[in-house]
Amino acid sequence: MTAYDAGPTLLPATAMAGRDDPVDRILATAYELFSRRGIRGVGVNELINSSGVSKATFYRHFPAKDALVLAFLELRDQVWTVDLIVAEARRRGSTAEEQLLAVFDVFEDWFQREDFEACSFINVLLEMGPGHPLGQASIGYLSRIRGHIEALAQEAALDRPEEFARSWHILMKGSIISATEGDTLASRRAQQMARWLIEHHRTL
Repeated sequence: MTAYDAGPTLLPATAMAGRDDPVDRILATAYELFSRRGIRGVGVNELINSSGVSKATFYRHFPAKDALVLAFLELRDQVWTVDLIVAEARRRGSTAEEQLLAVFDVFEDWFQREDFEACSFINVLLEMGPGHPLGQASIGYLSRIRGHIEALAQEAALDRPEEFARSWHILMKGSIISATEGDTLASRRAQQMARWLIEHHRTL
């Protein structure tokens, strides 16, 4: 069992199972289906049937499918970005630089999982487009990821932390796409380039 395996689950369906609250059941179902199959590939009727709620209950809490997608993206940000990537990277490193590099150690464990489903923010952005409200929401959550990286860069006293965070985020997103293609060493390749990037941004 790796350190990642001992950490938070990427899919909250198990944690929410057995709860009577219909919102929890709907969100758990949406999380699992949207993260694996995208937005357009999942219909409202399937969401209702799989979550075990009535149509009236579903629409009372989520008047439109897009409202549920926005709730899913918010949950994904908490479960994936905050509870997994950021918290686990900070746990694994004793300095800000180590924590930055640990992002790719966390990715390596994630990429090896059978339930690896890539980045939902990228997926939704590409599926819906940057002009769609859901695409715009995804852009916002991707920006928040860069914000976490920029904060670590500032803690590490790296030069031009905002520029650093944008370059670092390219490595993160690129490694996720490469892993989706089947590159089992994507995180290690990205981490090597990340070391070079840190050296490039060291404050003289």
